[in-house]
Amino acid sequence: MKKHIPNALTCANLLSGCIGIVFAFKGDLTITAYAVLMSGIFDFFDGFSARILHVKSEIGKELDSLADMVSFGFLPGVVMFQLITQSNYTSAYLPYVAFLITIFSALRLAKFNLDTRQTEDFIGLNTPMNTLFIVSLPFIQNDYPEIIKSTFVLVGLTILMSWLLICEIKIFSLKFGSLTWQDNKVKYVFLIVSAALIAFMKFAAIPFVLILYIASSFLHFKNSDI
Repeated sequence: MKKHIPNALTCANLLSGCIGIVFAFKGDLTITAYAVLMSGIFDFFDGFSARILHVKSEIGKELDSLADMVSFGFLPGVVMFQLITQSNYTSAYLPYVAFLITIFSALRLAKFNLDTRQTEDFIGLNTPMNTLFIVSLPFIQNDYPEIIKSTFVLVGLTILMSWLLICEIKIFSLKFGSLTWQDNKVKYVFLIVSAALIAFMKFAAIPFVLILYIASSFLHFKNSDI
């Protein structure tokens, strides 16, 4: 029975992603954001449970990528499509630029499965973090509509995030080989500061968390090389 627990959690990730997509097409991007949050939780615990229960499998690995493609590949493309459609300049075809995010997410996931350098950490931004950033944009829009309503900004963000998914920047994962402060101090500081930002700003904190994540990864790997 225990060997099915990680795959059940992966399927829950997929279901949450499907629900999020339905609400994104309806224009309810708030519910979509919470569905992404649930997908992220299930995505974390499927890998965690597989390691704890020692039931890693090839089918689990493939299922995880397929679920991630929906929840963290297609879904953020739909959200960006909706944002560009609602922006201050639209044409019949421009919103489809948003699906660059979906295409590059697919490339990222395929690359991750084959790249032996990414067994412990990431090279390029992981798809869940990319998706969290994109679903945070409607919340930021409430305070800065002139920015998030800008077609130029949204298309620019689409291109930037697509590049970050496949770039050669090293990003640490939140897997812990040990729980010692010495080995994980940068990760612990990142988690503490991120939790404080999210508690104070909620989804609007995600862009700051993303910048902190990339900067912390730079420090983490710089210290590791010393």
